[in-house]
Amino acid sequence: MRELQAPKGVSEYFPPRSQYFEFVRETLIESARKSGYQLMELPVFEDTELFKRGVGESTDVVSKEMYTFEDRGGRSLTLRPEGTAGVMRSVIENKLDKLTLPVKVWYSGAFFRAERPQAGRYRQFYQVGIEAIGLNDPEIDFEVIAVADRAFKKLGLKSYRLEITSLGDATSRASHRKDLVAYLSNLKLDEATLARAALNPLRLFDDKRPEIQEEMSGAPLLLDYLSTESAESFARVQELLTAAKIAFTINPRMVRGLDYYTGTTFEFVSDKLGAQSGIGGGGRYDGLMAELGGSDLSGIGFGLGVDRVLLACEAEGLFDSTTNKSELDLFIVALSSTEKAFVSNLLNDLRNAGVACDMAYGDRALKGAMKSADKSGARFSAVIGSDEIKSGTVALKDMNTGVSKEVRISTLSAEFQAN
Repeated sequence: MRELQAPKGVSEYFPPRSQYFEFVRETLIESARKSGYQLMELPVFEDTELFKRGVGESTDVVSKEMYTFEDRGGRSLTLRPEGTAGVMRSVIENKLDKLTLPVKVWYSGAFFRAERPQAGRYRQFYQVGIEAIGLNDPEIDFEVIAVADRAFKKLGLKSYRLEITSLGDATSRASHRKDLVAYLSNLKLDEATLARAALNPLRLFDDKRPEIQEEMSGAPLLLDYLSTESAESFARVQELLTAAKIAFTINPRMVRGLDYYTGTTFEFVSDKLGAQSGIGGGGRYDGLMAELGGSDLSGIGFGLGVDRVLLACEAEGLFDSTTNKSELDLFIVALSSTEKAFVSNLLNDLRNAGVACDMAYGDRALKGAMKSADKSGARFSAVIGSDEIKSGTVALKDMNTGVSKEVRISTLSAEFQAN
């Protein structure tokens, strides 16, 4: 019988590394929550048409990377490759756009793309995303970027940079497209590349092949075609970032990997991750809601890669073998099997009172049980034997300082609630 293994290209996390994954994810979510974003829990699979229309058929995501299947009713469904299209579908279906604008939501979970697996690029990967839907306002553009930057700083990341650009409005893109198509007509491109260019000529700026990058080196840049309104909005975003001391560089060749982006577009890049250096990004998507059958409202959002942010944290040495993100307040060791029932009941009472606690299970000797206490990452430990039960007191040991103090067992919950 062959050994069963996880599918190729799946990112999975288990102790002890899973605690760092959880810490990264929760830090990214916390930044969104503190800026007024509320949870939206999305389906893991959607109607395939949603992604074809919402993401764009010229993208690699739709043309090459989606996990698509038929259900028992013959319907074509796709495992979600990104989050924005699903959010927009939900906003339209549940009429959230009829409420106070902007609609501000966050989401997190697994996403799926049939890519070639490599370090930092997975077929199942995790993201935290936010969307602000309903208003075209440069202050919202700034807020979305700042939410991500604040989270990265909270994690302690330093070796990353922010790249921004503007993909303009419909007027800007129409003027640019005319000259870009004329430029492309003079290039010798293969049929597949020509087909992509016919759907969206901007896609060629995102082509990683050296020969295409060389061909595109003289192509007209969209930033030079911005309408007055788009140029003023982009300038305002830059002013706000500068005032907030969020450093950035302008990348006029950035198009991102999805067709729906317009206006302010951005990417955060880690200097520690090699080829797969993007740790998150996003932008504005005017027209997407209307394309999916809803009102013609603007929106902006981002997707931050939890896997890559974790890799960036590890590359910068933010987590090491001595780092523990355990949330345990207390770890208790019973001296013998006689005291285990007492400790088990005590744990239950403490947990009911909101204290995060655990105990040494099994029949290990004191030395082995104390090793479990060390590995648990708990803030405090206690050893309970017959003497402690008789006296009603226990020595509460601070696991960081090694200092102990006598505490009444009956007041343990109050002790932790006070701290």
